[in-house]
Amino acid sequence: MKDKKDNYPKFVKMDNVFDNKKDPIVESVISQFKKRSEIGIKKYGTTLAENNTDDFLQHLKEELMDGILYLEKLQQGS
Repeated sequence: MKDKKDNYPKFVKMDNVFDNKKDPIVESVISQFKKRSEIGIKKYGTTLAENNTDDFLQHLKEELMDGILYLEKLQQGS
């Protein structure tokens, strides 16, 4: 099978094709992560990197359970 890069003319450098492009969806998510981090640092007085005391598996489990409930609500249309 041919490599995808083989379909491009030899003079095109693929490394620089996306240098000036930004995906607005990705930029929006990055912005939301930054805002959420700022809120968390103000609320808890620590960063996630510094926090070694929380039960992250339990937090994740609870968040995923909430997500399933939101999905069910949306699927039921209520």
